[in-house]
Amino acid sequence: MINISKDSVFNLKPIPLSDVRSEVSALLIDGEKTVAAFKTVRDQLVFTNKRIISVDVQGFTGKRKSYSSLPYSKVQFYSVQTPGFAELVPDAELELMFSNGFTAHFEIRGDCNIIQLGKIISEFVL
Repeated sequence: MINISKDSVFNLKPIPLSDVRSEVSALLIDGEKTVAAFKTVRDQLVFTNKRIISVDVQGFTGKRKSYSSLPYSKVQFYSVQTPGFAELVPDAELELMFSNGFTAHFEIRGDCNIIQLGKIISEFVL
């Protein structure tokens, strides 16, 4: 479950942009585009050029969804950690600290260029 209203760690797996839930596009503003996407079992985390959108699928049927937005304009600092050499389960980490004191910590498993993701975030935060 992705609940960005609480400080916690999210285990994510990269997905192709084509797999982003179709309803996310309805949330995008003019000029906003998706740049990266990740998922848990049912939930998704979508990075755009303006913000991070989380889709928290709730309930047994999954019909109820909660959408949350983390604008890059509120990021005070961030850090990335690359996977170590020859780890059994290589994972990268991304941590974002927001102006309200909230910290989002993401563990990303699988093939993810965390340095590229950090560069993308830099372009929108700085």
